[in-house]
Amino acid sequence: MLKRMFVAPDPGRARLRFAARAVLGIGPAVIVCGIAGYSLVGAVTGGLTALLALFTVTDATVRGQAVTTALLPAVGLPVLAAAAELHDHPVARDLTFLAVVGAGVYARRWGPRGHSLGVFAFMTFFVAQFLHATTDRLPELYAAVLLSVLTAAAVRFGLWCYERRLPPAPVPAPPGGTGLARVTTRQAIQATAGAGFALVVGQLVSGQRWYWAVGATWWVFVNTTSRGETLVRGFRRVLGTVIGIGLGLLVAVPLDGAALPTAVLLTACVFGIFYTAAVSYTWMMLCVTVLAELLYGLLGVLDPALLALRFAETGIGALGAVLAVLFVLPVTTHTVTDGWIQRALRCVHACTAEAAARLAGSETADPAPRVAELEQLLGRVRLSVAPLVHPLNPMLGRKRRARRVLALLDDCAREIRGLVAVAADPEASHDARLTTACRRVETAVEALTGGTRENATPLLAPQPHAAEPALAHLHGLERALAELATPLRASSGSPLVGA
Repeated sequence: MLKRMFVAPDPGRARLRFAARAVLGIGPAVIVCGIAGYSLVGAVTGGLTALLALFTVTDATVRGQAVTTALLPAVGLPVLAAAAELHDHPVARDLTFLAVVGAGVYARRWGPRGHSLGVFAFMTFFVAQFLHATTDRLPELYAAVLLSVLTAAAVRFGLWCYERRLPPAPVPAPPGGTGLARVTTRQAIQATAGAGFALVVGQLVSGQRWYWAVGATWWVFVNTTSRGETLVRGFRRVLGTVIGIGLGLLVAVPLDGAALPTAVLLTACVFGIFYTAAVSYTWMMLCVTVLAELLYGLLGVLDPALLALRFAETGIGALGAVLAVLFVLPVTTHTVTDGWIQRALRCVHACTAEAAARLAGSETADPAPRVAELEQLLGRVRLSVAPLVHPLNPMLGRKRRARRVLALLDDCAREIRGLVAVAADPEASHDARLTTACRRVETAVEALTGGTRENATPLLAPQPHAAEPALAHLHGLERALAELATPLRASSGSPLVGA
């Protein structure tokens, strides 16, 4: 976990810029709310709104990000009003909260924008519970939300829009299907069921802080698809929360809401949330837990008993998610992993074809977007295979096979990057052997993605090492694809990932 945090690569310092901009956006949002004369509750609402506006919006283009950011209040304000109006009506409040959970997950079928708006809607209702928002506070909270979104947008799209200098980041579409065959539909039902369990049991434990359990269930489902991914994420959430509670006892409780040191630590937590999110869910949850403890310190309600209650509610929420993915319309890890691997392999072929066309002199061929798409797909493969390579997985054979698949896919990506670098050289010339090699790659990909274990097209034997750089990368790619046949075509009794 420490290695993942401190040694993980950060190409182009993307995570560092992401985290630094978050601090620059959230801090001014809180300051603006303070200047406007809002209460501590209003300032906290503004800070959390700015955090969500900067964290959840992930559209591929800057224009898309701006549109989604502009739509956040249109989703958040009605949800905030509903939460405040139903504050004294527990049954209606609970049913509405579950409806927001289901709708928020269901919205993921519309890609990054649907995901962002769904998260914002859920978190708006959650924050209303966190701050005990009532109707008399609505004007102040509305203003805080609008001011904070505007401030965050000014920083993101005006002061420091580093995405304008980058090519649009490809975002893999979620798996398709219709009805209950669609993953997002199943997940919406699962999340609602898990949240319902967390809500009921959470209220039995605490009538005041039950929403922590629902929040834990919700965030376990974010960015997961299969039951294996959800189980691993639930474990990491509990682990991060436990460590965060320990730090809270050492740091947040002794501070007792002291303004200056709390502000400094809140800034560090915000930076940590954004910097670690892409590489370690455990570390991100640690930072989120400490941030929540510091906010409770500011509100004057933090004590060791509250931290123990948070741990209990988090465990309830994680258990709700686990029960839902195991027993409510389960989505198997094998199905999801196989789909992402096949998409990654097809992208390997597309990258190869674009690079070969570029070497042949085509002015329209551009393999760079395909390479970026491949990186995104490989990220999804790693996420889906995470349950198998987890240290607690007892199935050692499948763990070894999964690690072998990941290593060979990384070899494919490395050879593709090298081939694209050669193709970008204006001095590089086309060699007729490149066309033949690209056809062999196409045949290898078709054999891995189109055939069954019994009648798949045989993979061609890898070619000897070539001195010419482009051919050397293609031959390396062929070797990696040929070796992938063994783990991917395991016998039906021992699939790459258990059903």
